[in-house]
Amino acid sequence: MMTHIQARLQAHLQPNAALRNPWVLGWIGLIVAVLAVNLVMVYLAFATNPGLVNADYYERGRNYERTVLTRQARDPGWLIRADIPASLHAGQTEFIRVFFVDKAGQPVDPEAVTFHAYRPSDAARDFTLTMNREDRGRYVVETAFPLKGVWDTLISARLGEDEFSVSERLTVGAR
Repeated sequence: MMTHIQARLQAHLQPNAALRNPWVLGWIGLIVAVLAVNLVMVYLAFATNPGLVNADYYERGRNYERTVLTRQARDPGWLIRADIPASLHAGQTEFIRVFFVDKAGQPVDPEAVTFHAYRPSDAARDFTLTMNREDRGRYVVETAFPLKGVWDTLISARLGEDEFSVSERLTVGAR
C-alpha cells in the first residue's frame, strides 16, 4: 500500500505531469503567441513592401558631400516658390504653378521644369509630368491625384547639368 507522499512523488515523475501544470501551459502558450505574431509581421513586411529604395543608392551616396558642395558653388541663387492649392481632392483636376526669380527679383526661365508626385505607401502610383511655360519665370501643370492620402511632391528645374528643386508634402482628400 502506497502512502500519500509516495503517490504524489510517483505522479510528479510521470512524463506528462509538467504539461498538466497551468503555469507551464501558460508560458508555452505565450511563447507560441509571440512567435506567431513575429511570423505574421515578417510575412506582412515582405508582402506589402512598397519598394521605395533607389536602385543605385550606393553610387548616389558615395560622393554625397562633394555633390552637395558642387551644387552650393553653382547655385544661381534663385527663389523657387510653388503655388499648390490648399484643398486637393482625389480625381479632381487642379493647376499647380511654380515661380522662379533670381537674386534681383527678376523672373528666370530654366531649360526644363518637371513635376514629380510620389506616393510614400505605393511606388506604383508615382507619376511625373512636364510643366509648361505660362509666362516668363512661371510654369504650370494640370494634374489630378488618383488617390486620397499623403503625397510627396517635387518640382525640379534643370539648367545645364544642374538641377534645382522645391518639395512639399500634400494631403489629398476624398471627393
